[in-house]
Amino acid sequence: MATLIADTACVDPRSEIDDDVEIGPYCVVGPDARIGRGTRLISHVCIRGVTSLGEGNVVHPFAVIGGEPQDNSYRGTPTRVEIGDHNIIREGVTINRATEKEDGVTRMGSHCLLMANAHIAHDCKVADRVTIANNSMLGGHVHVESFASLSGGVAVHHFVSIGGYSFVGGMTRIYHDTPPFMLVEGNPSKVRCINIVGLRRNGVSPEGIDSLHEAHRLIYRAKLGPERAAEVLATHHHLTPEVERLLTFIRAQHQGKHGRARERDRGRA
Repeated sequence: MATLIADTACVDPRSEIDDDVEIGPYCVVGPDARIGRGTRLISHVCIRGVTSLGEGNVVHPFAVIGGEPQDNSYRGTPTRVEIGDHNIIREGVTINRATEKEDGVTRMGSHCLLMANAHIAHDCKVADRVTIANNSMLGGHVHVESFASLSGGVAVHHFVSIGGYSFVGGMTRIYHDTPPFMLVEGNPSKVRCINIVGLRRNGVSPEGIDSLHEAHRLIYRAKLGPERAAEVLATHHHLTPEVERLLTFIRAQHQGKHGRARERDRGRA
């Protein structure tokens, strides 16, 4: 199918637009943009900088993708935003391009849902099938693993890692890494229980869920360290792949600064 570009849209002729793209009224697409097949910019969308969107994305009004990083050290270098396929990006979402402090890319995977006014800051890495609800904000250099969900009004400190299959409750301030498979909420945030709804919904086995329950009890209630917990879990045949992943995450977290594993070796932001 042919690409449809509204008369009032401003699309730089140097941009790369695949077939079957829809660019609605009053959208602005810059010269270094690349938009994949089947993507729809509904209206009033701004695509700036070196930004690529894959196939089948839907971007709602007043979203700005590829804007300059909100970082005083940025000096106009051609850093990038890379977005995968089949994402839904709702009204007023902002996704900033990277600085030069990591690999120069702010990246989001595929099948994600960013609800209204969510903010993805510079150098973030968001994996696949992540949900970020209204008015939630990721600080710079945040990593979010696949199948994580953030409720509304969540604020995530820079350099935090959000583990896969985790759930963050609304209005939570995330200052430490969020372990995979856990439900976290509060200010300050605390691990409350396992994310049992998300685990069942995404096909984690009953055995895996039972083992995660026991791992949560030992680590967050009995207050055993990861090494002692691993010994007890192994004795009772609870060292499932999910528990091994949880323990690896917690070990790395304990080695970092302020409960953030990726603070370990970095320089000053």
